[in-house]
Amino acid sequence: MVTVPCSPELAFEVFTTETDLWWRRGVRFRASSSGVLAFEPKLGGRLFEQYETHAYEAGRITAWDPPARLEFEWRASNFAPDELTFVTVTFEPTPSGSTRVTVEHRGFAALRPDHPVRHGATVPAFIARMGMWWGDLLTGLRVHVPEATRTGT
Repeated sequence: MVTVPCSPELAFEVFTTETDLWWRRGVRFRASSSGVLAFEPKLGGRLFEQYETHAYEAGRITAWDPPARLEFEWRASNFAPDELTFVTVTFEPTPSGSTRVTVEHRGFAALRPDHPVRHGATVPAFIARMGMWWGDLLTGLRVHVPEATRTGT
């Protein structure tokens, strides 16, 4: 969870249309550091990383309810075709006029214990690590939102 200094409408828009600007770079966060990460802003749209010659699809949007909620399937680059997890992102106004952005990422416990995405960690340890991973990503969103506000996104 992170609080960003803007309306839910703007927070949703920045989350979904400026993803490449706030989503951290590097192999910890992306399939490659050379791609552009984007959502196709619609129900059934892709979350994908575009490269010069191809695209990697990381998931599909399963709920598109601006400015309150976004849900999508998510898979790591080392997932088998039938393996996926599920992400719900909610955008709630706060009394101060900011927006609380909350991410719930579920489905990792269903992956086999020796799955390479876990890097040998137990389920509880891996889920805790994923919480820190999302915390780092949402910090990128929190830092980017003021810039988006200044540029009139």
